[in-house]
Amino acid sequence: MNPFEKIFNYQILSRLDAADSIALTAHERSWLKTMLEHPASSDAFAAETLSGLRDLLRGETAIDSREYIAEKARSRERQVYHPLLRPLRRMIQEGHGIRLTSKLKHGGVQANQSGLPIKLEYNMVKREWYLLWLSMRGRGLMSTKLQHIVAAEPIVLEPARAAALRDLASAILEERRTCAVIEIVREYNAELSRILYAFSCFDKTVSYDEDRDLYHIRISCLADESEFLLSKIRFLGRRVRIVEGEQLQRRMRESAAWALARYEGSPDSQPDSQPQGDAGSAS
Repeated sequence: MNPFEKIFNYQILSRLDAADSIALTAHERSWLKTMLEHPASSDAFAAETLSGLRDLLRGETAIDSREYIAEKARSRERQVYHPLLRPLRRMIQEGHGIRLTSKLKHGGVQANQSGLPIKLEYNMVKREWYLLWLSMRGRGLMSTKLQHIVAAEPIVLEPARAAALRDLASAILEERRTCAVIEIVREYNAELSRILYAFSCFDKTVSYDEDRDLYHIRISCLADESEFLLSKIRFLGRRVRIVEGEQLQRRMRESAAWALARYEGSPDSQPDSQPQGDAGSAS
């Protein structure tokens, strides 16, 4: 690949962004062509879109991983892309309501569930897609696994009715939302890319204090995702600390206290020794 094919220049990238354009390297085009050969691509794209992409990439070379990857064993493969993603996304974009028929947890089927689809979420831990929707029967905000949805039909709503339901859903989501500010310890500034990758599944903004040479990451997530956020913070160890977010700070102190209590009085404990590797805790 030509090393000058893509230039990481802020002015060029900002102009491309303003024009709704994106620059692709030869390697990225080869990767896309390889991904389009996966059977799930027929569900991920409309037929005309898939055909157009394949025509554009006809002259590119696909990546043949068989030359350097030997597959010996693997766990059961889960389909990352669900066939319902595209029709559900279209309903959300067009502001339609939805009539669901879904499987119940202990067997059976529940039909004629009317609501407004809000957004699609992918659970990184369970590796499953969920539909977040507002029930019109007064049951509040619901979360349903896509694999449990038997049928989903669009419902045409009056614009005023759809707007009122969206406002209600936004208010409920805002009540459930929690925010935190994560500070990167200065000596680990060089690992900014790795740290941001750990938080890639969260809504976030990054700010830089030039005078103090400090990066701050403001993360926004739903309250029920806070434990998953804490697991990412613990994984990063001494690289980060929580500077805003009382609930997260309290949970971090609790888990640290429990860990210390478990090893207190151990004959192998060495309180004066320095922590090794990434074992330091974030606070």
